[in-house]
Amino acid sequence: ATRNAGEMVDKLTIEYNRSRQAAITKELIEIISGAESL
Repeated sequence: ATRNAGEMVDKLTIEYNRSRQAAITKELIEIISGAESL
């Protein structure tokens, strides 16, 4: 059971990092697009 819990935590961490990465990427694209339009 302990091993399964550890694997679940790993999966959740990966999911969290992936969604955070997507949000950061989106923000960067918006910033770059805004800078280009100046």
